[in-house]
Amino acid sequence: MNSNLTEKISDIHKTNNFSGSIYVQQEKEVLANVSYGFANRSEQIKNQSDTRYSIASGSKIFTAIAICQLVQAGKLSLQSCVKDCLNINIPHLASTITVHHLLTHTSGIADYFDEEMMSNYEEVWTKSPMYKVRDLEDFLPLFKEKPMKHSVGSKFHYNNAGYILLGLIIEQASKQTFSSYVEEHIFKRASMDAGYFEMDLLPGRVALGYIEDLNNTWKTNIYSIPAKGGSDGGAYVTAKDMIQLWESLTRYELLNEEMTRYLLTPQIQIDDMTCYGYGVWIKVNKEKVLKYILMGYDPGVNFRAVFYPNNDLKIVVCSNKSEGAFEIISRIENELTKKMK
Repeated sequence: MNSNLTEKISDIHKTNNFSGSIYVQQEKEVLANVSYGFANRSEQIKNQSDTRYSIASGSKIFTAIAICQLVQAGKLSLQSCVKDCLNINIPHLASTITVHHLLTHTSGIADYFDEEMMSNYEEVWTKSPMYKVRDLEDFLPLFKEKPMKHSVGSKFHYNNAGYILLGLIIEQASKQTFSSYVEEHIFKRASMDAGYFEMDLLPGRVALGYIEDLNNTWKTNIYSIPAKGGSDGGAYVTAKDMIQLWESLTRYELLNEEMTRYLLTPQIQIDDMTCYGYGVWIKVNKEKVLKYILMGYDPGVNFRAVFYPNNDLKIVVCSNKSEGAFEIISRIENELTKKMK
């Protein structure tokens, strides 16, 4: 391990009181593997390297990989119309929406958590009991009667509901529940210690998510997110799991080489340097990929991971607080990329 980097991370932790785990690896060398704070504050159980954290929307890449596996197996096509892939009546769903549109957030459908309209994910659950949301169908009443927000393919609009539909397509094509499919065909194959767990049935080595309340008190996020995550987010992973995901993906153990490259190809240009592939953000410079980014934010959940393919550098930051991961990963990146230049 790199003692200078570990000291630098320790200094950053002191300034932002980070709670979670950090894993940094370049090629085969582990540069940092450190944890801070508590997985359970009441019992004073510390976060450790094998602690599993919810990663919210960081899980979208699992959904994208699963779809691409089914495409590779010939069970559907990226250009398949969504209406042909689902036996669910969604009244306002445009007939021209394809699987590709859902993967790239360009379908134009209304979201159940629209970040342009709401600032806090907790707002969704003031009218819809989160404890009843355990299967993908449980998300449908939140958005299926809403009219289209944009015309199909007209613009990028980050969309959780679109990824719920992708999960339902996975279930229909594979004849498995979404979570069991991902656990069998992705987590197991990549040797990940991950899963989609229910909030009131958590196994061991799982960090509770904490939200800072008034007067510097803390509450768990059990009433702030669905009882079980879905295909738009909510898997639990260790920090090392996400290193293993990238390694398995780039060794073509989850998809063949052609499909892996397509998954990681910029599909939609968002701004001068930011694109979106399938379930992954991509930073580019003159059409050359600089890094891949996974991120997730929920009340009591903060996750960032980056992969620099040209330097085989992977950094993962999992936090069981609502903030902190971005500051940590940005400063680690600044430290390491200075040396790469």
